[in-house]
Amino acid sequence: MNIMVLVKQVPATDKVKMDEETGTMIRDGVASELNPLDLYAVEEAVRIKERLGSGVVISVLSMGPQKAAEAVRSAIAIGCDSGFLLSDKKFAGSDTWATAYALSTGIRKVAGGVDLVLCGERATDGETGQVGPEVGAYLGLPVLTYVSKIEEIGDGRIVAHRAVEGGHEVVEAPLPALVSVVKEINEPRMPNLKGKMKAKRTEVPILTAEDIGADESRLGLKGSPTRVVKIFRPQLARSGTIVSAQADPDAAVEGLVDFLIQKAIL
Repeated sequence: MNIMVLVKQVPATDKVKMDEETGTMIRDGVASELNPLDLYAVEEAVRIKERLGSGVVISVLSMGPQKAAEAVRSAIAIGCDSGFLLSDKKFAGSDTWATAYALSTGIRKVAGGVDLVLCGERATDGETGQVGPEVGAYLGLPVLTYVSKIEEIGDGRIVAHRAVEGGHEVVEAPLPALVSVVKEINEPRMPNLKGKMKAKRTEVPILTAEDIGADESRLGLKGSPTRVVKIFRPQLARSGTIVSAQADPDAAVEGLVDFLIQKAIL
């Protein structure tokens, strides 16, 4: 069984900054990490391999600047076998649809055929949750979202639990399929020394748009049907009434009662 896990390198959650002029995220000089929600997809892939045995091969794919290879190596350190990075200036400015096109094209190039594509529910920098399902659409695969448990997998089928409002539903789909998982599915492990050493030794090939045979008109800003038109910080303007009890406590109490009556609180 060939499993492909999609991961993303994101700014540390307390370091996210936006460029108000361009509407894009500022990544230069900002500490980055493997998207925390992708860890659950990586862990689930490793658990499937442990359950089914050595016939399972796990590959990792990411798209981003060359330093995003660190995210791929983080997944390899946890137990994935190999990884690839799509990195090219032609990918810059891609919205979710253009990103999904690039990733799906990359999957076809590096993996040929896959039995399962796993990804996190969403990335913490974009919070859209769109890329995973869109990759499934480009690949023509059944898409199972918000999966909280994989009950069965093998023999050309997958049975999974989907988290829905008020509980869960059990669904079955043929393989190959794309599955996006929620954090309830498992508890990600920490990489051990052996895994870290393997990740350090493993080469992460960096592939350009030309390498994967992508249509450049479908990449970057020109291939993105959606645009961030404007980003701004909301201005908070609050007018209030200061009630001081230092000079006249009785007047202060009356003033506070009148204020609450005006606001229909009393």
